[in-house]
Amino acid sequence: MSSPQPRPNVADIPPYVAGKPPTVRPGMVSYKLSSNENPYPPLPGVVEAVQDAVGQMNRYPDMGSAALYAKLAETFDVPADHLSVATGSVGLIYQLVQAFCDPGDEVVFAWRSFEAYPIAVTAAGATSVRAPVLPDGRHDLDAMAAAVTDRTRIVLVCTPNNPTGPAVTQAELDAFLAKVPEHVLVVVDEAYVEFVRMADPVDGIATYRRHANVVLTRTFSKAYGLAGFRVGYAVGPAPIAAALRAVSLPFGVSSVAQVAAIASLERREELLERVAALVAERTRVVEGLRERGWAVPEAQGNFVWFELGARTADFAVAADELGIVVRPFAGEGARVSIGEPEANDRLLDLATTFPH
Repeated sequence: MSSPQPRPNVADIPPYVAGKPPTVRPGMVSYKLSSNENPYPPLPGVVEAVQDAVGQMNRYPDMGSAALYAKLAETFDVPADHLSVATGSVGLIYQLVQAFCDPGDEVVFAWRSFEAYPIAVTAAGATSVRAPVLPDGRHDLDAMAAAVTDRTRIVLVCTPNNPTGPAVTQAELDAFLAKVPEHVLVVVDEAYVEFVRMADPVDGIATYRRHANVVLTRTFSKAYGLAGFRVGYAVGPAPIAAALRAVSLPFGVSSVAQVAAIASLERREELLERVAALVAERTRVVEGLRERGWAVPEAQGNFVWFELGARTADFAVAADELGIVVRPFAGEGARVSIGEPEANDRLLDLATTFPH
């Protein structure tokens, strides 16, 4: 007698590799630079709001996330029915593929890009179509547009691109959207949008308002420092947002996550001050790396990318010996988050001694 078998595509799902915690070294403070986390603690007032919510943990969360939707609508000046929340922006990516793709449908995205894309696509039985990034780590939007076929249902644009770092300009996105058929859903993944500092940055809200086939995905995990609570939101035309809510996991966003997100939005001005400090550290790190001869791509997220090829594992080991853990991508390179100044100093020390 045979045992129950999952769908054949389940065996093909690539594993998600999370950033490792730092190695504990006696007499040395170790730093985790492997998951693009915000090194700052929660904003003042957020912990207190969460503590109040914890007292109601015996009750189910508001399944409609009404208060969070209202705060998001107020903050970004969008209708509440143009919003959908989920367990981080990655949860929204899964839901988008589930809602818009039949088995065999195609999803186009840059590569290397966010590791969860091929996982979500394969889990839905859809087909990944990968367009290699340009040598400087940017999206090759012309190649992505050319990869669209009659089977394409979704195109994913990760800006800034995780893990390579560059972001798409508004002019580039507009030119790309002009080439994509209107029945193809374009997902602009803006998980790191708060960190962008560049000429002609994408205005995601304005872009979705001009296009019936554009949806934005964002998260509270990075800039807002709520990675442990898992809450993200999508902004898109009402029919797309409704489809996302229809396939969402009931009670998926916990009560404490909703409260923490609202409290963080109420303190957005303080948040942006912290983001500015991280951007200043990013600038210091990138300039320091280039002074040491490293040709790192433009960094518009809260991380930097080292293209290392076969030396990637050695780089990760050398970093660990200095008390910092990075995120290696075997045979390709390493992504290193911008962390505390001391952690960033150790990265620069590593860049001084590691051959390049």
